[in-house]
Amino acid sequence: MKNRTLGRTGLEVSELSFGGVFVMSNITALDDARDAVHRAVELGVNYFDTAPTYGDSEVVFGQCLRDVTAPVIISTKLGGRPKPFDPRDKAMIRGSVEQSLENLGRDHIDILMVHEPDNKRIYDWWADEDHYTGPVTEVLAELKAEGIIKHTGLGGVTAYQLAHVVRSGHFDVVLTAFNYSLLWREAEQEILPAAAQEHMGVVIGSPLQQGALACRHDDMLDNPRALSKPRREQFRALYDLCDELDISLPELGLRFVLSNPAVSTTLMGPKNQQEVEQNVAAVEKGPLSADVLARLDEIYAMVPFHPCQEPQGSPFWR
Repeated sequence: MKNRTLGRTGLEVSELSFGGVFVMSNITALDDARDAVHRAVELGVNYFDTAPTYGDSEVVFGQCLRDVTAPVIISTKLGGRPKPFDPRDKAMIRGSVEQSLENLGRDHIDILMVHEPDNKRIYDWWADEDHYTGPVTEVLAELKAEGIIKHTGLGGVTAYQLAHVVRSGHFDVVLTAFNYSLLWREAEQEILPAAAQEHMGVVIGSPLQQGALACRHDDMLDNPRALSKPRREQFRALYDLCDELDISLPELGLRFVLSNPAVSTTLMGPKNQQEVEQNVAAVEKGPLSADVLARLDEIYAMVPFHPCQEPQGSPFWR
């Protein structure tokens, strides 16, 4: 497993990192989670991402990493705890951090991210919306000075609003989810350039669109109720390319994301050891060739609209 520098943090992180969204007790048995985490560390994965909103993922990670001796980098987030959560309450923000430390069994957090900083309807973080400051930035500065957190970050899902927060210059890392993958590349427009301008580390979330690119859906290619005609033609072209190259769709997706040198690491969301091994094996084959990337650019350009315009309920809608 190769490492990349996580922007201005200077941290060396594995190209493939472990997302904890499925590592919670109501989804994955603890033994399976422990096997997956331990195998990931054995294979060189050193970056683990979680959040209070991912059920008891912090607790499970804490239990799984308790007996891991290799150095690992932990990222968690602010938001969603306790309930109701007030993003302007400094005591509540500090309390959430203290709970994260207890859950993870650690005395510090490597990267603490503001969760959903780009959607006011979810969390109204900013007292000053022009400069993206407020009680949360005050607490983050205090926690950094106290050594409780090492670096700060942003974790969002919007394609353009997140870039404005990135440009504030207050944060070290940005995690953008759902907006950079084989067929959905909105992050290229503003988020990635803004992160480069601020020398921030870039974490890609959901490189396989939480299932849309994790496996093939050939049965939908002739179903007009499931997908629009342009999208069906696009997926047919993508699947044909997989067949031509003799490469699985998930491998193509992971290697595409990591072919971009602007990306520091991309998250995988495994539920067991086998999925960890498959993802690591794919990434270790390295970046895609220029010819393959050019073919993928052509396929991407076949559909100019966002997947939210697909029929609700299809695996390509969110």
